[in-house]
Amino acid sequence: MKILLPPSETKRPGGSGAPMRLDELALPSLNTQRTELIDALVALCADETEARRVLKLSERQAGEVEHNRMLRTAPTMAAIDRYTGVLYDALDANSLDRTARRWLGEHVLIHSAPFGPIGALDEIPVYRLAAGTSLPGIRPLRRHWAEATSEALADAGFVLDLRSESYVALGPVAGTIPSAYVRVVTDTGRALNHFNKKAKGMLVRALATTRPTLRSVRALLQWAGQNGLRLQETADAGVLELVVES
Repeated sequence: MKILLPPSETKRPGGSGAPMRLDELALPSLNTQRTELIDALVALCADETEARRVLKLSERQAGEVEHNRMLRTAPTMAAIDRYTGVLYDALDANSLDRTARRWLGEHVLIHSAPFGPIGALDEIPVYRLAAGTSLPGIRPLRRHWAEATSEALADAGFVLDLRSESYVALGPVAGTIPSAYVRVVTDTGRALNHFNKKAKGMLVRALATTRPTLRSVRALLQWAGQNGLRLQETADAGVLELVVES
């Protein structure tokens, strides 16, 4: 099983790992796309004014340009620790034991805009790039990533997709692959924003602490019921709803 998570705009600074090596990232078949995009992002950020315009950054966010310029040489940390924000705070990977973290490394992919899906324990630097950004010299990110990413996920086995729609567009899971896309709703059926991310983080934490072997939607639903989670099928094929209290 693979779990697909969205990234977060906010990231923990610093790191003690060596500069990122593409050949150590998950899904190495994406390294051509990774190299092209990193080259374009680093080149863009050689011009701070232009980079701020393209990346839609304020003057106070100029430090983000420097992060991008140093992508190849900056210190790194595990992706699951690098990302912060509601989902990652709820997951709280730092507090998990070694076995649970190893399970995250084996089963969780975080879908970043510059690197594509990366393993939870893959070491990455700080960066700033959103899924909808158009970089000079690069096709729109959807065209740059989608086909190659879908192909790279072809051998993932059962896929639990917790990404936002903007990141799903960067790498749709092929219909031939057993998968489930999760929406979060309240017990009144109303869609959520903040609690959407929190619920997904708590779901992944529950998976990491129980470490089930799941190969189908049926097995996932059975596991959820056994662990007090309200996960249910919908009228939309392949779509599940995670129900939380309003």
